[in-house]
Amino acid sequence: MNIDSIQNGVVLDHIQSGKSMDIYKYLHLDQLDCQVAIIKNAKSARMGKKDIIKVDSPMEVDLDVLGYIDPNITVNIIRSGVRTEKKHLALPERLVNVIRCKNPRCITMAEPQLDAIFLLSDREKRVYRCAYCDAEERRSF
Repeated sequence: MNIDSIQNGVVLDHIQSGKSMDIYKYLHLDQLDCQVAIIKNAKSARMGKKDIIKVDSPMEVDLDVLGYIDPNITVNIIRSGVRTEKKHLALPERLVNVIRCKNPRCITMAEPQLDAIFLLSDREKRVYRCAYCDAEERRSF
């Protein structure tokens, strides 16, 4: 398999195997007019298997979304064929419009124009709570 190197863009590395399509969806990569390569189940000495996404175009990456999906992702910014920046992620303290509250009595159900805000309440268990109604949302990895 031959995947070209990118000149200007973003490489998302160390994605938990099988999570690349979630990232593709959440970041709306299908709407880009550039090359996007998804490598699934690549061999990794550290992880066993991993996914990688290469985007051959400079773009802003929502680090909160990526950190929510998989806090172990590494974001590499590529300029002129050289990695110029490497970012390590963590679970975000606050999520805005990434997930929606499932509580039917939450104000966000009656007022859908309100931002869906979730706050990290337990980092170890990856639990978020709705800022309006305190409903719990767990992210399983």
